[in-house]
Amino acid sequence: MIKLIPIDKLRPGMYVHDLNCDWMEHNFVRNRFTVDTDETVAEIRALGVPEIWIDTERGLDVADESAQDENEVDEAVHALAAADAGTTPRRPPPRTLEQARRLHGEANLIVRNMMGDIRLGKQIEMEQIEPLVARIVDSIFSRQDALLPLARLKDHDEYTFQHSVSVCALMVSFARALDQPREIIREIAIGALLHDVGKAQVPDEILNKPAKLTDAEFVKMKNHVVQSKIILQSTPGISNIALDVAAQHHERFDGTGYPNKLKGEEISLYGQMGAIVDVYDALTSNRVYRKGMPPTDALRKLLEWSKFHFKPELVQSFIRSVGIYPTGSLVRLESQRLAVVQSQNEEQMMQPVVKVIFHTRGHYLPPETIDLRRSQDRIVGHEDFAAWKIDPARWLPE
Repeated sequence: MIKLIPIDKLRPGMYVHDLNCDWMEHNFVRNRFTVDTDETVAEIRALGVPEIWIDTERGLDVADESAQDENEVDEAVHALAAADAGTTPRRPPPRTLEQARRLHGEANLIVRNMMGDIRLGKQIEMEQIEPLVARIVDSIFSRQDALLPLARLKDHDEYTFQHSVSVCALMVSFARALDQPREIIREIAIGALLHDVGKAQVPDEILNKPAKLTDAEFVKMKNHVVQSKIILQSTPGISNIALDVAAQHHERFDGTGYPNKLKGEEISLYGQMGAIVDVYDALTSNRVYRKGMPPTDALRKLLEWSKFHFKPELVQSFIRSVGIYPTGSLVRLESQRLAVVQSQNEEQMMQPVVKVIFHTRGHYLPPETIDLRRSQDRIVGHEDFAAWKIDPARWLPE
């Protein structure tokens, strides 16, 4: 068992799993080793770390009830995070990948059927949308790392529906990172799920055209924002928050957006959030006319564009909400192994938890989950699943 113990409990015969400090801060040859003498204990204590990780299966244990194993430490961190957010600390309910898969599939089906109904002139049924949104919010609050990677898996011919679900999930995560109240997050999520309902009024040959749109087609495409606003304004129970998300997600901070060329704070917070998330999901999605870019490249683009199109502080908050290397993305480690990001370490965004699956020499490896905070290996860049012929759906976070 891996335990975190107070440094004054360290004794000869224990096995150090992690010195709990950067490798440049100590002169030990390795980060993991057996403590063989009192002199070694003294050298480790001289590093000034208050706690240290030991492996009780490879060395002596400690008779100290204050010592914590990895699971207890994770729960304590979650509780502290909840307390900092002003909520009541509680252990999040379990959220399996299979539950997230079912929710994701159900959400796509509901949005697809809703778009079909709108084309037939029917009204949006909020009694279907509201419970679905409540479950998406619950899912993100319970286990963000289960639903968000699923949101990146899209089929070309299902893009419009799946994009709406993706934007909804990402917006919930974003709003949570901004410490928005739960009731506000619910309204943001409704607006995000419905932000593209106006595309039901756009012909399929324009929506799915595999080439550049003509000027006339582009005018029709841009009109979907106006149509979304008209549809939602006639939907009973829609809040102004939800309406802002849908009506303003193509506005830009420098006034270059559409349909109203709003500028700066003329765009509501929710509209600004929607613009960032909509662009990110579009950039990372495969479309009929282009291949999606890796998430890290898309985040870099958002940063670049935040000089003009987006509020820089909001872009930075969004990046913190998804991570520098978002969950579900493929990364290359310094060891020349490829790994899929499993979850984020919020305080150390460059050191997420990853699952090693492949070697760049061209062969699969026995899967190994590594918390990079406690490893000498590190991420040196992102990779493309397709370039290595790796199926991302096979390696979704567990």
